[in-house]
Amino acid sequence: MPGGTIADTVGSGANKRNLEYSSICGDHLDTTDQPKGNSGPIEIEENLCKGCEICIEFCPLKVFVKSDKLNRKGYYLPIVVKEDDCVGCRLCELLCPEFAITITNE
Repeated sequence: MPGGTIADTVGSGANKRNLEYSSICGDHLDTTDQPKGNSGPIEIEENLCKGCEICIEFCPLKVFVKSDKLNRKGYYLPIVVKEDDCVGCRLCELLCPEFAITITNE
């Protein structure tokens, strides 16, 4: 992958690299002209999530933020704060290594 791998985004301190979503997807994921609120509900399966924050880092419209809520395994969960801004690109769903995110088209 140009600019690194998804694994490069996971880590802490000096080892953590903030890659823009464009370094993974290139310019073909342009959300500027897509109408917002164009997706169905975003569901996070709390017990599958391992708190990697890939969804938070790579969402082009910053729909997710890290919460203070822990799942039963002790991982901090992402929460959806701007579901109306989601354009349904499904990048979060595709990049989630645990398949914990589902977007249902209405």
